[in-house]
Amino acid sequence: MTTTARLLPADGRPRSLNEHRSDFAPPPRPARRAKLQLIEAIDAAGLTGRGGASFPTARKLASVARGSGVPVVVVNACESEPASAKDKTLLRFVPHLVLDGAVAGAAAVGADRVVVVVERGAGASTASMRRAIAERAVERDVPMEVVEVPPRFVSGEESAVVHHLNGGDSRPTTTPPRPFEYGVDGRPTLISNVETFAHIAQITRFGPSWFRDVGTPNEPGTMLVTVSGAVASPGVYELAMGAQLPEVVHAAGGATHDVQALLVGGYYGTWVAEADALAARLCNESLQTIGARVGCGAVIVFPHGECGLRTTARILEWLAGETAQQCGPCMHGLPALARGADALASGSRDSTPHRLLLRWSAQIEGRGGCRMPDGAVRLMRSALGVFADDVEVHSSGRSCSAPSAYTGLALPPHRPNRDWR
Repeated sequence: MTTTARLLPADGRPRSLNEHRSDFAPPPRPARRAKLQLIEAIDAAGLTGRGGASFPTARKLASVARGSGVPVVVVNACESEPASAKDKTLLRFVPHLVLDGAVAGAAAVGADRVVVVVERGAGASTASMRRAIAERAVERDVPMEVVEVPPRFVSGEESAVVHHLNGGDSRPTTTPPRPFEYGVDGRPTLISNVETFAHIAQITRFGPSWFRDVGTPNEPGTMLVTVSGAVASPGVYELAMGAQLPEVVHAAGGATHDVQALLVGGYYGTWVAEADALAARLCNESLQTIGARVGCGAVIVFPHGECGLRTTARILEWLAGETAQQCGPCMHGLPALARGADALASGSRDSTPHRLLLRWSAQIEGRGGCRMPDGAVRLMRSALGVFADDVEVHSSGRSCSAPSAYTGLALPPHRPNRDWR
């Protein structure tokens, strides 16, 4: 079993600053001249971002450190993916581990400010982070603050975060420049997600070799995975990179029904057939062979007896309602995909919806300003393959055994499209 406790407390109890310092010795406080050594340590560890893109963290640090002006560090805790809860869990239970990583990142790039960006209404996790920052006031660390953004699906996109911090709406903006070049207040900005900073803290303490003790050579370390759907104990689990997908399901108490498929990477991710999941591992190197990626680390177990097409149509409808309404692929393409998926799932007696979905997908793929259409296309194409039997049933006009979308998916209600501040 590859469950590994490195980030979350084994007893499931939130940690105060004193308790945190008892669990972990304070990390070294490097002088600014030592920032190169810190970046080299992150590089040697092979840490990649845990927010979805899996970008090499050391490369991002180096780009910010080379920038013109004094940098800013942004801890992106928006976690607007409804299927993911790992970042909120870290903020709630080990906020000081996250802040240790932010302080180390600030030292590495020479930043003089740390901003923790959270979703408005996040409740316990936001309160925990505010308490943690107040506790650290006597430590004279780099100045820290918490900023709340609207709970929209695209509000966590890095350019949307920067735009909000600069006084604008929480919508993605045209890039380049990227935040590492011109971010908060026009300064080089290091923006990474919560889990990434937690790993930076541990690498700072224990070193690159310790980090590489688990995982794979190309994707070392652990990852927090949010497992939901048809499992006995839904929740957040820490597993080694490269763990087999059946181990991920086992970590959550095992499946409660026969498994039809897994949705890997959340609602922005990819359907994986149960047969493919048996041989796949929790790393991009393995998942890419079946057209998937680790993404945000969300895995949804989808049972037999449910209709994958109806469920996909419901997800696409939700995604279409969460767009920033700034470009054609999101304003027109995603609603068209959602309507087409619903038409197919509703039992059209011909293959027109199927053909239209494929054509529309090709037209909008790669054209969205924030890549949201790409995620929707990836989700839909994988559904057409994994649920090919459902496609055949619905295209023939026959009745489906599942009259509605799977109720085991957590999809929040849509927010008014004017709510961007």
